[in-house]
Amino acid sequence: MTKFLVLYLSSVPAADQMAESTREQADAGTARWMSWAKRAGNHLVDLGSPVGHATQVTKGAARASDITVAGFSILQATTRQQVIDLLTDHPHYRSPGASIEILEFVPMLGK
Repeated sequence: MTKFLVLYLSSVPAADQMAESTREQADAGTARWMSWAKRAGNHLVDLGSPVGHATQVTKGAARASDITVAGFSILQATTRQQVIDLLTDHPHYRSPGASIEILEFVPMLGK
């Protein structure tokens, strides 16, 4: 099976979303994620985590990135389509301006 990095993008950073949620909203969100994780089964290598603001570094110079990555997961599947199917009705789509990017891990030479 091939591994895939799944990036959860949103127009609102994950930390801001969590800070603005009530306890009940947070609990409901966690329950939706755990339900999805159960459906993903052994395809889920790492549930991942919310992440903070991105920093773009170019030749040592750093600045705030224009990309808002809210979090990530790592999935494994036989095909990219299988990953796409696993992400249908994903709880992240409830986030403002949500989209999901899928990146295939490419084996390094000699491995």
